Amino acid sequence: MTATGKATKHKYIGLHKPNQLIYGQGQTAVITGWTVKQAIAKHLQPEEYAVIGQLYSPTRGINLLIRNLLYNPHVCFLVVLNATKEDKNAGACQCLLDFFRNGFEEGLSDTGRHCWVIRSPHPGYIDIEVDANPLQKLRESIECQEAKSIAEVCTLAKSFAKREAIEPWGLPLEFPMCTVVPTVLPGPRYGHRIEGKTIAETWVKIIHLIKTTGTIRPTAYDGQWQELIDLMAIVTDEPENFDFPEPNYLPIDRSFLEEYISQILDNTLKQEGVKYTYGQRLRSWFGHDQVEQVINKLVADVDSARAVMSLWDVGNDGNDSPPCLNHIWVRIVNNELSLTATFRSNDMFSAWPANAMGLRALQRHIREEICKRSTHSLKMGPLITISQSAHIYDDCWENAEKVIQAQYANIHQQRDYADPTGSFVITVQDDKILVEHMTPGSGEVVNCYLGKSSKQLYQQISANCPGLQVEHAMYLGTELQKAELALSMASFTYEQDKPLKKG
Repeated sequence: MTATGKATKHKYIGLHKPNQLIYGQGQTAVITGWTVKQAIAKHLQPEEYAVIGQLYSPTRGINLLIRNLLYNPHVCFLVVLNATKEDKNAGACQCLLDFFRNGFEEGLSDTGRHCWVIRSPHPGYIDIEVDANPLQKLRESIECQEAKSIAEVCTLAKSFAKREAIEPWGLPLEFPMCTVVPTVLPGPRYGHRIEGKTIAETWVKIIHLIKTTGTIRPTAYDGQWQELIDLMAIVTDEPENFDFPEPNYLPIDRSFLEEYISQILDNTLKQEGVKYTYGQRLRSWFGHDQVEQVINKLVADVDSARAVMSLWDVGNDGNDSPPCLNHIWVRIVNNELSLTATFRSNDMFSAWPANAMGLRALQRHIREEICKRSTHSLKMGPLITISQSAHIYDDCWENAEKVIQAQYANIHQQRDYADPTGSFVITVQDDKILVEHMTPGSGEVVNCYLGKSSKQLYQQISANCPGLQVEHAMYLGTELQKAELALSMASFTYEQDKPLKKG
């Protein structure tokens, strides 16, 4: 309070993610975790808080949050809402609390970068460019309180606002930031296809493709992402208990997955500050249990193409924070149940593995229920996700590069050579090149190509087989060139997959 009894007004300046914050004139910063910040703001007056913001990830968010606090030393109180399942799984709010309770030490990030490491079970990092002395002073100067409910947050914020105004504990401080600018190779922007046996394998291939040719664009969240549009990912053989590599390079572990799967399979009660869960959208949001409807539809008609679930609410989802997952289709073809899901927006680095495993669990649940309620004996088919915006946020680029460097070469080498288009047998007969196109598996000849020019032959094959795998096509080009070379030199003979021989 001033000498005249009027409340002192302060101006909070967000150096980082400024458009993602709600600003007030007080001296209390409120961190809401995964609870939407508007659910807090509507219960408070602007003079009762300095800023309200959300914190989703300890490795991606705390560094920027700490930098903002250092630039706004009039903030003397901090309230951290650590309340939801998402908060528990992410660990961001707990890590922030641990920064104030336990401190930090010099160390390495998970990418091997020199940084300050927060003393917490949850990995949290602060740039080494931020001086240690101001960090320590920040910890000592701000009174930090944990809250377990929206009501408790508001009670704490209001009680802090009633205290006498406190002088800023220092001067505004700003520290340099390192930026990572990736090298982008040319490539198509729209329509991409990635296939892998497991979610872990497919994820690495996705990350590699986006980081190699994705377009760098600004996001709606005061940052950048690298993006491909309309990316189809096909997972063919995910094991029932899920494949977690050893050591695990995925951004999730089994304990996180158990919590996440329940958010897709189970209905939940509405909770203030939590807009929805996918399970709620599927089970009760529209007044129908869409999962049960799909099961019953396919029990009655195994060939139905109408087993569709929608999570998009036309009346509400044009507003803030609509669901990323929009539609799910389930099909049965040749006793194989597949599931296709479309995402309007998909964080492929941090979210896609959990998305895919949750959808696979839903796919398995539907298959098991159909088998229980009918005489159908169904196999698990592929899981397909179609991501309209498949992107990696700029604060994950460094981690993505680390995954690619450590895993991609090995995964690429483990490929098999089974092309769904079939195989080709090349021979030289009667002074011409003969190419026989054979079906996969049975080896039935379905087409023949005859000519003397490798270019003429590969143009005909590519026209008839546009889905030919890239490596297979390059192999065919090499073999056709060898066959043409043998024709042009009478002293050489051609045999597929072997070097040219004289005689």
